[in-house]
Amino acid sequence: MKLFGYFRSSAAFRVRIALNLKGLSYEPQMINLSSGEHLSDKFLAINPQGRVPVLQIDKEEFFQSLSIIEYIDEKWPEPPLLPNDAEGRAFARSIANIIACDIHPLNNLAVLKYLSSVLKVDEERRSEWYQHWVDQGFSAVEKLLKKKNKNFRFSLGNVPGFIDILLIPQVFNAQRFNCNLANFPTINDIFAECMKVEAFEKAQPSRQPEALEID
Repeated sequence: MKLFGYFRSSAAFRVRIALNLKGLSYEPQMINLSSGEHLSDKFLAINPQGRVPVLQIDKEEFFQSLSIIEYIDEKWPEPPLLPNDAEGRAFARSIANIIACDIHPLNNLAVLKYLSSVLKVDEERRSEWYQHWVDQGFSAVEKLLKKKNKNFRFSLGNVPGFIDILLIPQVFNAQRFNCNLANFPTINDIFAECMKVEAFEKAQPSRQPEALEID
């Protein structure tokens, strides 16, 4: 099993957490997004979209982090990442989609580079852009989780699951871009609990081999 990713990619971070929670070993394959390696002919032959992560198992390749995580959960069902009931699964997916489909696409590296290089947005305005979309998305996530989180350690219970896998990388990104997270106590509490779990700690960007090689 090989995981093509980048240490700062929150999407790759999600898959690392899922693999760790399942106790699955994999061989990391760094694709340097900063240098443009994801647009090389070699990588585009693997993923024509030029995005990470890609999970490669034997000759089969899987794309898009949410699809990869759900595949992992179906293939290796223990411990489960999604709730047992249909309503719980729908709620977990809805929070995941707020993060993966609403917050993250507006703030990923390709968009930030386009803002800077093509639209000539300066650093201050680019940061304002980033912080705006995080604040908007996290405001909704905070309210939704607060309704469900009844003194649980994690988003939907006392074991980590699907929402936590999506949430923690987004909090890391928000911290990196100096977003004000003071108004999100539920998110902050869940983040603190998740980072006590080895599967999350081992998956974080600073623990990846390439973090020592790339500023």
